[in-house]
Amino acid sequence: MNQRTLAAVTTSLTLLLLCGCAGNDSAVTKQPVEATLKSDQSSSSSDKPDKPKNITNAIVAVVNDDIITLYNVNREAEPAFAEAKKKAVLNDAAKSQIRRMVLDRLVEKKLTDQKIKELNIKVSEEEIRQAIDDVRKQNNIPSQEALVAALAAQGLSFDQYRIQLQEQIEKLKLVSMEVRAKVHVGETEMRDYYTANLSKYTEEESFRARHIFFKTGEKATSEEILRARATAAAVLIDARGGKDFAELATKFSEDPAARKDGGDLGSFKKGDMQPDLEKTIISLKPGEISDLVSTPIGFHIIKLEARVAGAVKPFENVKGDIEEIIYRKKSEERFSQWAKELRGKASVEIKPLDGLM
Repeated sequence: MNQRTLAAVTTSLTLLLLCGCAGNDSAVTKQPVEATLKSDQSSSSSDKPDKPKNITNAIVAVVNDDIITLYNVNREAEPAFAEAKKKAVLNDAAKSQIRRMVLDRLVEKKLTDQKIKELNIKVSEEEIRQAIDDVRKQNNIPSQEALVAALAAQGLSFDQYRIQLQEQIEKLKLVSMEVRAKVHVGETEMRDYYTANLSKYTEEESFRARHIFFKTGEKATSEEILRARATAAAVLIDARGGKDFAELATKFSEDPAARKDGGDLGSFKKGDMQPDLEKTIISLKPGEISDLVSTPIGFHIIKLEARVAGAVKPFENVKGDIEEIIYRKKSEERFSQWAKELRGKASVEIKPLDGLM
């Protein structure tokens, strides 16, 4: 399982969750607020103490009764640091910006975790088992053993992953209770969205054509190519002269399928045909016959039988999709507002990071 696939496994049940809140709960450690941690500041007799020798576990935020340490921030920031290092942009300013972004996410995570505890949100063993089964099915993982092996390849144990899933389900329940249940999508706004996005619900234009094929092949000699072209040119004259195109295809085409069905290519949309043939077909009017079309394998004569404009899908056929789109957008907006309100009601103290880097 590659990095992208594992990410899909990890996030398949995280709709509308806070960014960065799927990590281990240990990322934010609850300790006594009065903890002094590792610091040599008290040992200095100077009026202006030297910078502490070991401040990796210094408190950088207090969220109600819980704390977040610099160690927590640095650990969560490691992937972003690694990515910035690859791009050769990991300077002090970049590190500071990353740490501040990570700290903000950890504060939101801690507030969310506290709310889950306050509402006594629980996840049953059966819910976790079902979530694991769903993840396996969605990612085509054949067995529990295969999932364990895939996780191990990414440095994650099954127990760690199980804890992550439990946390995600808890947060989904929180979102449902606090946000999604309060979001409603009306018929009028769905129809307004449909009208404003008709192009999204219009099927592509389709084509129906026939062809007559004269084979040369990539290794054909110049004489063989000239002979095939001469034959094709003569048949083109007959086709444009009014002779039945299907009969000509049956008689002259070197495409076995074309000989059986009169060169019928069936119905197709843009992108379904070889570029050279598609370009020619798109340029034709219904009933029109093309010039000779040269390809690496031979010559083609094409007749466009019909050109069908894309039909607009009825509103009722796409109503469910539209409702989900609007519902998700409104839920995200409502969740952002809810998160701001939650933070506004909490006691959050952010300490300066600059002197701790």
